[in-house]
Amino acid sequence: MNKRTLLNLIALLIITPLGFFTKFYTGASSAWVNNSLGGVFYEIFWCLLIFLIYTKFKPVLIAIVVFLITCALEFTQLWKPEFLEILRENFLLRTAIGNSFTWSDFPYYLIGSIGGFVLMIMIKKISER
Repeated sequence: MNKRTLLNLIALLIITPLGFFTKFYTGASSAWVNNSLGGVFYEIFWCLLIFLIYTKFKPVLIAIVVFLITCALEFTQLWKPEFLEILRENFLLRTAIGNSFTWSDFPYYLIGSIGGFVLMIMIKKISER
């Protein structure tokens, strides 16, 4: 396993539980943590996962594509066909595809994509030393 892969896996092992934690957090500002902050970790997770699998893709391209796909997914939450509602009953699928549209999610997706971009650049630079 090369250094880049190892660093990427470590980052994923940190980001993934943090993202799930936001869904179960019950302390101060829990509504914001549950419904908004999780979007930041969601974006970072997808950026890192794609960066792990597609090693030739540039971090900026990954961040942009993840942001655009996530924005598109947000709009699909306005669509409520029965098959999607059945999928949304499952926690993991609901976490992946979402269940309610809100404009306020978009800034968190942008912040997460930028954060994912920064992490990918850091992993790349550290692994090239």
